[in-house]
Amino acid sequence: MSLDVSPALLAQAQQGRVDEADFLETVRVSLPYAYQVVAGLSTELAAGQQEFTTDNTTPSDEQRAQLLRALASNAIRGSLESHFGVKLAFVNCHRVGAFRPGTEDGAAYREFTSLHNQIRNQSPELRSC
Repeated sequence: MSLDVSPALLAQAQQGRVDEADFLETVRVSLPYAYQVVAGLSTELAAGQQEFTTDNTTPSDEQRAQLLRALASNAIRGSLESHFGVKLAFVNCHRVGAFRPGTEDGAAYREFTSLHNQIRNQSPELRSC
């Protein structure tokens, strides 16, 4: 299960409308490592002039699982992107990049998400991630 959903949030969903702030709080509490990584990247990106920033930390298995759950879900990923004002990219199972919105057609984004960058970010210890 990706998220620890409260009865109140479940009731919102059953009524067909979920408050995004409530959803993001659920993400923050349920996937604290993933939330923290995106928050840190967005802060770093906002503080500089670079086109993107990336997290090269090798997380624990539990942390990696949080990243996978957060970034594999369109709803979670989209809410994080909207909330933090970034475009996220993901390589392998641990390397997250935060890009300035609108730069997806740029060389840096294309390089980060390329086939050859995916291959360069492989290693035997991360094979099962």
